[in-house]
Amino acid sequence: VGVCKQEMLQKKNAVLVDGVILNGPIMDSKAGQKFVEEACKIIMEEVVQKADDVTEKVCEWQAPEKLKQILDLEMRDIGECHQKILQLCRDVIKYSVKTNHPRFFNQLYAGIDYYSLVARFITEALNPSVYTYEVSPVFLLVEEAVIKKMIEFIGWEEGDGIFNPGGSISNMYAMNLARYKFCPEIKEKGLSGLPRLVLFASEECHYSMKKAASFLGIGTENVYFIKTDERGKMIPEELEKQVQRARKEGSAPFLVCATAGTTVLGAFDPLDKIADICEKHGLWLHVDASWGGSALISRKHRRLLHGIHRADSVAWNPHKMLLAGIQCCALLVKDNSGLLKKCYSAEAAYLFQQDKFYDVSYDTGDKSIQCSRRPDAFKFWLMWKALGTAGLEQRVNRALALARYLVEEIKKREGFQLLLEPEYSNVCFWYIPPSLRKMEDGPEFWQKLHQVAPIIKERMMKKGSMMLGYQPHWGKVNFFRQVVISPQVSREDMDFLLDEIELLAKDL
Repeated sequence: VGVCKQEMLQKKNAVLVDGVILNGPIMDSKAGQKFVEEACKIIMEEVVQKADDVTEKVCEWQAPEKLKQILDLEMRDIGECHQKILQLCRDVIKYSVKTNHPRFFNQLYAGIDYYSLVARFITEALNPSVYTYEVSPVFLLVEEAVIKKMIEFIGWEEGDGIFNPGGSISNMYAMNLARYKFCPEIKEKGLSGLPRLVLFASEECHYSMKKAASFLGIGTENVYFIKTDERGKMIPEELEKQVQRARKEGSAPFLVCATAGTTVLGAFDPLDKIADICEKHGLWLHVDASWGGSALISRKHRRLLHGIHRADSVAWNPHKMLLAGIQCCALLVKDNSGLLKKCYSAEAAYLFQQDKFYDVSYDTGDKSIQCSRRPDAFKFWLMWKALGTAGLEQRVNRALALARYLVEEIKKREGFQLLLEPEYSNVCFWYIPPSLRKMEDGPEFWQKLHQVAPIIKERMMKKGSMMLGYQPHWGKVNFFRQVVISPQVSREDMDFLLDEIELLAKDL
């Protein structure tokens, strides 16, 4: 080996430092490019081309211990050959859940948008980080354009915003921003000396509200959960009572978090009435429209968010109903005075120099709690450019029309029972097997019905025919929550869903 190295040094006039030859790259670019080409072919054949094939399985179910053996997860000292790595790529695809399958109904995201997918390929290959114009000129301008357009749909004349890694983070941003607005000195002085801060959210709010309160040092006990009506909407009169209660206790209310599209029932809080209370008491109004915000694109359904223009901040996730690709989540703020930057800036001199040769107002990274940040707005932008607002509107309208079709079919079929009439694309229902249909309504009936959904879910997962979520909720036993999103979903898929549940449960 020593002789070979000496010959190499002499032949290439190489430079050796600490025993390492520094001449030329150590990567084999040709081999790497060939691997990328072959891997992309696998992705096209096994993911993209099969995305709308209902004969494919939604998942190839394996128990954790068996899957560990199949995948050969151990990392070794010596790297594997390209053929072995390509086989691993095939295995990863084979045993992963196909969220782009027309019969994946499990979450508040589904389907595949080809323009968004290409946008992700581009950004993954370029590997940018969105904090300064000098390193991300295109993507910063794209984010600015997308935020401006989203602000228009909310109904604000001006505003600010930033894309974040998830709606939960957007909600945390908003909570911290509202607190900073309430007491700006907290940024330098911290929590000591502050009054007991209290915020309000509905019983149906996303769990990220509790997490944000915990993370920010507000405390989960200082989140006052407001009662909801039978449809899951916040009751404004109850909010008024709780605000007055907090003041009588000597606490300092500062924030109300309303929800536009709750996770389970798809409920929309009465934003106008809530905004009246916020104005009366001087409270910041944040609307978590992570799920329901995309209804703003539809002229027919934007009424669901009536009053959202009165909010101080809004969380909106285009990766849900609009299929922009996870993750694509914006926090939008009505304030245009630089509040986001004032709240979050740290003025790193090595990154945000003020004597650069271009307009440094485009260095927006100091509005973020992150340093490295993905160009998530690009996925939404490229898709929006390709489809136009009319195309996005069609997606929303079709999803809600399919949900309405499913509701009417559920009403026709024996054994299916709606929880409530949906106002969005969340369709919640029970399936009652024939053996339970003549049972008297009582504790034993509901106890038995509680066990039905988990068994059906297990069977559909192991069969790979579809994926459908279930849960108990506020005293109601396990029920299915069907969410319609993907434009690849058809009326036939709605019929299949009901037929398949009946088939999987015929012996229960």
